[in-house]
Amino acid sequence: MSLKTELHAHIGSLRRYALVLTRDAVAADDLVQETLVKAIARAETFQHGSDLRPWLFRILHNTHISGLRREKTRSEAASDLPEPIARDCQHTQLELKQVLSALDQLPEAQRAPIILIALNDMSYAEAARALDVPLGTFMSRLGRGREALRQIVQGVGKGKLSVLRRKGDSA
Repeated sequence: MSLKTELHAHIGSLRRYALVLTRDAVAADDLVQETLVKAIARAETFQHGSDLRPWLFRILHNTHISGLRREKTRSEAASDLPEPIARDCQHTQLELKQVLSALDQLPEAQRAPIILIALNDMSYAEAARALDVPLGTFMSRLGRGREALRQIVQGVGKGKLSVLRRKGDSA
């Protein structure tokens, strides 16, 4: 049986589980779609001969948990975001949306240091203590996160990342 046929056979049960997790039909459909996209993209990691169902459910569950974490981070950061200099300036609003979207794409280990430094205006030492990691580990994660963010934003458009740098930082 082909992977496509097997995937199709599990869509109903994936949707039911997604409905239980999200309690929203539209969100459940989005979750199932994202799960199937990830499953197809990672098809080479599936061990043929093993049961596809648990593999798909693990992808769906992990995708849901990642979404919850992303929403939590976004809601926590929303109140700390600075107001754009000119609310009617579409360019500034577009840049901010691009940066926030790029920030959502980063792994939590890289996103958290950037948020603590850029939005909470913490020192590096304070932020490292808040995350309970050594300062060197924190600096490494911050550097990798900034570079990944820069790459994502440059791929979307030539946005300015000055909002993510503290005064005096060389980035």
